Amino acid sequence: MDNLPDTQWAQVAQGPGDEFEYKKVPVPIPGPDEVLVNIKFSGVCHTDLHVLAGDWPLKTKWPLIGGHEGAGVVVERGELISDVKIGDHVGVKWLNGSCLSCSFCQASDEPLCPKAILSGYTVDGTFQQYCIAKAAHVAHIPPDVDLASVAPILCAGITVYKALKESNARPGQTVAIVGAGGGLGTLAIQYAKAMGLEVLAIDGGSEKGELCKKLGAKSYINFKTTKDIVADVKAETDERAGPNAVLLIAPFEKPFQQASEYIRPRGTIVAIGMPADAILRAPVFETVVKMITIKGSYVGNRRDTAEAIQFFARGLISAPLEVMGLSQLQEIFERLRAGKVAGRIVVDTSK
Repeated sequence: MDNLPDTQWAQVAQGPGDEFEYKKVPVPIPGPDEVLVNIKFSGVCHTDLHVLAGDWPLKTKWPLIGGHEGAGVVVERGELISDVKIGDHVGVKWLNGSCLSCSFCQASDEPLCPKAILSGYTVDGTFQQYCIAKAAHVAHIPPDVDLASVAPILCAGITVYKALKESNARPGQTVAIVGAGGGLGTLAIQYAKAMGLEVLAIDGGSEKGELCKKLGAKSYINFKTTKDIVADVKAETDERAGPNAVLLIAPFEKPFQQASEYIRPRGTIVAIGMPADAILRAPVFETVVKMITIKGSYVGNRRDTAEAIQFFARGLISAPLEVMGLSQLQEIFERLRAGKVAGRIVVDTSK
């Protein structure tokens, strides 16, 4: 680490309810199984707001450097590392590391590892110029892929791609995406289309409808104007039987209850969004006789990550992007809280 600086710029929060402070901190030193990544760009996610609010039932590291969508270059590695090289382009994602030996890790369910460590939550994340990550879990990014553009894929993209896989929907079948016009939803439309699925987009407003259609949705339902969303969803599907799968991304509880009313028999409802204090409800009789599956989907494993990035590298996925400086993070959060962010914002750590 002789050529690396001793200090760096980072965004640090002292405790729940505090704001991040832009300040100089020491550059960390990687352990034997870790790499040090010079973060070039980091996406900003709504999860970062939950971290600051302290409203998720997870123990959080304080003081904390936030962020979990970091794309950059490996500049140092621990002595046990041989498969990640200096100069490699990599991503630091939400799942920073896991034990690799428990039953979940052995079954490729690393996100469920009881000893999982989370970037920008239980360990310092990517709102800094140099970040530590477990070498086994960094996302490998092809050298010709733009690091700013790929940053949102490291959380939002992987999350919706994993959910589509969990839905078990097959090419030619229909998936309804609730919250299709948002940051995750717009990526979900593109991944679904790339996977050969037909998309029924659900959101509010005509502008979001135009965007969803432009991205590849076959049909769009505006929940603000529909008088019977269940009937309208079914009317857009084969035999008026409903979609084969539903991805619930919206940050409200009501859509989670409605999905069980319009899902196709043998269909799958996948919960992704996490509205505060929301409850999933479904009528038992219809769930049984229609053989409906209701499940949650978390972040992807290492294989899901590689596949999601491959779709992006092939030019099949893009995200509306705005680049701002790391020093402007507080302004970005204010815009997120006010709902004034279209697509995703990525911070340039050099500014």
